[in-house]
Parts: sequence; structure tokens; C-alpha cells
Amino acid sequence: MPTIAITPGEPAGIGPELAIMLAQEKLDCELIAIADPQLLQRTAQGLGIDTKLVEANGSEHKAGTLHYIPVPLQANVVPGRLNTCNAPYVLKTLDMAAQGCLSNQFDAMVTGPVQKSIINEAGIPFSGHTEYLAAHCGTDLPVMMLASRDLRVTLYSTHIPLSAVSDYIDRDRIIKIVSIIANDLETRFGISNPVISVCGLNPHAGENGHIGREEIESIIPALDILRAQGINVIGPLPADTAFTPAALEKTDTVLAMYHDQGLPVIKHSSFGEVVNITLGLPIIRTSVDHGTALDLAGTGKANVDSLREAVSCALELCRHQAKRS
Repeated sequence: MPTIAITPGEPAGIGPELAIMLAQEKLDCELIAIADPQLLQRTAQGLGIDTKLVEANGSEHKAGTLHYIPVPLQANVVPGRLNTCNAPYVLKTLDMAAQGCLSNQFDAMVTGPVQKSIINEAGIPFSGHTEYLAAHCGTDLPVMMLASRDLRVTLYSTHIPLSAVSDYIDRDRIIKIVSIIANDLETRFGISNPVISVCGLNPHAGENGHIGREEIESIIPALDILRAQGINVIGPLPADTAFTPAALEKTDTVLAMYHDQGLPVIKHSSFGEVVNITLGLPIIRTSVDHGTALDLAGTGKANVDSLREAVSCALELCRHQAKRS
């Protein structure tokens, strides 16, 4: 049975509540929360949920029990109130989960939402889970994918300003990113000869250079090389038609050139059921599709659906990977 590490994320957000809620369900894995056990206990009491907290011992999950590996908080937590003192705590839980995956202690890690701003305010440069975990794993080029049951969207660029995207468009980088996507779709999703649709950067995919030249100078040359390598790519496509039902029937994922070109589409269609997956890592990592929801913290109104989907997706990726080993 797979062992899944979960990092609840920002302790003042809804992540700890979601971990407690999920622990009440029957799961086909050993679920281990890397967190402060006192935080978990107070959270369970605040929700009025009777949860048995047990330090991780290798036993399988039972509904109503949550196994944990202890990491002490640096400061007391008040739901909904951020505290820079706990930023190192958040990152330590990520480090332990990632290292546990690298050492085969865990089969996958699932991350709860973090608050990027408070980590940066603590004086720690942090642009997001994707980049942080890539650095920990020694990976130069991670790829962010958001997946629902009906759609997968991957991102060429992630958390960079829109003004910087044009300069980031590069033929060789496109080739590397598409190659990572193709490899992970095959090895971790079990999709043979995956089809990857690639969006253009500009309206109408540049319209033959009349609305920008990134397609002509970088994207089209990259796709030509990828096709010659046997990778099944479509595009560059205008982003306003790449997500039509007819276009999606022909593809296994759409590669968007920047964050807000692709993610609003999948979040509009499936918010709460979308899973964030990091491709290109030597480990399996999935996450929720929402933020810390500080306004909901401590109210018991948080929705556990996305975390449930993230764990389910991690288990599916584990199964596909196990078949190939």
C-alpha cells in the first residue's frame, strides 16, 4: 500500500482542517501528515471532530486516525492570522516530505496551500511550491500541470510577471518542457504517444508575424524539431480556440505559454476538483488547486474535495509508476 506524505501548508489557513477532514475517510494508502501534532489536535478539537493522532509507525490508514511526523511550530497559531515566524516551519515540512520521497520513505507527497507573501515577508525568497521543490530535488526545469477529470493544462511559464513572458519564450526551453510533458504523460499517466497541444503567445497565434513574432522565431521552430523527434505536438494554436470541445477531443494536454492563459479555463470548468501536479521531478507531487482561504480558517466551512482529488491523483500516479518498474 502506498505511503503518502501530506504537508498541510500555512498553519493559519485551511490546510490543517483539510488534513483532519480527509483523515476521517477510508483511503487506499498510509497517509502521514508532516506537521505540528498540537496544531492538528487543536484543529480537530476546533472542528469538533474526534481524531486519533498517532506518530507514524508504518501501519495502514484507518478512518478517524491521522498518522503524523512531528515538526514543531515556531509560534502559536491563530486561524486566519499570518505570522512570519512560522514561515521556516512551512518550508521544513516541505523539505522533509521531499526528502522522504527521494529516499523512498514516501511514495508521493501531497501539499496543502501556502501563503507565498508571508514566506517572502519573512525574508525567504519563495515563488511557489513548484520552483521550491524543483530546487530541493536538483531539477532545473519543473513543469506545472493542473488536471481535472476532463482536462489537463500545463504551463510553459509559471510565476513570472506578464511583462517578462515574451523574453522567456525560447526555442530550446520549449523543446525541453514539451519533452518533459511527453515523458511524464507516458511514464506516470500511462498514456502511450501522448498528444500535446501548444498555444501561441499572441492573439491568433501571431497571425503569421503580424501580431508578434514569438511564434515564428521560437515556437514553430521548436515544434518542428519536436515532431522530428517523434513527439506528437499540435500548434501553435490560438489560445481562444485551443480550449474548444472539438480541439480538446484531439489532445491529452494543452500547453499554455503563461499562467493566466491556461489556468482560468480549467478553474472555471472544474474548480474544487482540480489537482496541481509538478512534472519533471524525480518524485511524485500533487497539490490542491486553491489558496489558504484565511477567511474560512477555523470556521469548519472549508471544502476537502480538492485535497481528496490530490491524494487520489497521487495514488493513480504511483500505480502507473509501479507498473513500469
